[in-house]
Amino acid sequence: MIKRINRLQVALPRPEHGDPNAASAVQDLLGGKFGEMSTLNNYMFQSFNFRGKKKLKPFHDLIASISAEEFAHVELVSNTINLLTFGNTYPADPDAAPLQEGKDARYSLYYTLQAQTAYPGDSMGRPWNGEYVTNTGVLVEDLLYNYMLEIGARTHKMRIYEMTDHPTARELCGFLLVRGGTHILAYAKALEVATGVEVGKMLPVPSLDNYKFDAAKKYMDQGLHNILYTWDEPEYRDIRMIWKGKNPETGEQLRVVDEIPEGAPIPDFEEKPEQFAPGIDRDDYERILKRLLSNM
Repeated sequence: MIKRINRLQVALPRPEHGDPNAASAVQDLLGGKFGEMSTLNNYMFQSFNFRGKKKLKPFHDLIASISAEEFAHVELVSNTINLLTFGNTYPADPDAAPLQEGKDARYSLYYTLQAQTAYPGDSMGRPWNGEYVTNTGVLVEDLLYNYMLEIGARTHKMRIYEMTDHPTARELCGFLLVRGGTHILAYAKALEVATGVEVGKMLPVPSLDNYKFDAAKKYMDQGLHNILYTWDEPEYRDIRMIWKGKNPETGEQLRVVDEIPEGAPIPDFEEKPEQFAPGIDRDDYERILKRLLSNM
């Protein structure tokens, strides 16, 4: 089972004005080939289908722990997109065409399918694809794929960071660059334990130096590049057998945290009458409330 916590992993600034084009770029960090839906589903299915969980428990614990965090990242990217689509249309009579901006929008799905919210697809509107999941059942092969997947994801985050200077998008990218770099290192260490090969030296990786990104600096200063979580679950504490020693980038001590991140409130998004969302007026609300109270 997966325990859901009604908090975002980190706070996202609510913008004064949205930017639907920035949102469409961020979509690739959600439903693109190297997006958070891909990292989540790769690690989730690998953890579900893992053979020899008891014999190879530290490796299973590592994949399961990172899988839990990827759920939080899917949630974080989705909320970023929702914030970036804020304030782009206005309530009005249908004949006034209040959604006319959607006619020329780069990502018209926001207006036709999603009531201006996140779509489970990439930056071109292509739905996320289950073929993005690699789960061979061969431990070293899957770990190597995960390592390369995180590298690809990092490259995408760096590019999206350079595509938009919107503060909400930058906040997301800054955080994900730090945590994604941590996961690259985690899979590199797992491969080294499994094979004896220092994978980071064998395969070149885009620089993990996050201090060049202003939005990432505060997360580096908080030491988030050195931490893996057990999510307060004692069964996953054997990741300490892999996640230990020094961070090769900074020389700082790696740490396993037996807690859940403090997190931040999830935004409460306003109604969108021009999208007929949620489509419940005051009279509907009173009727629903009456039915709910009658069942208490």
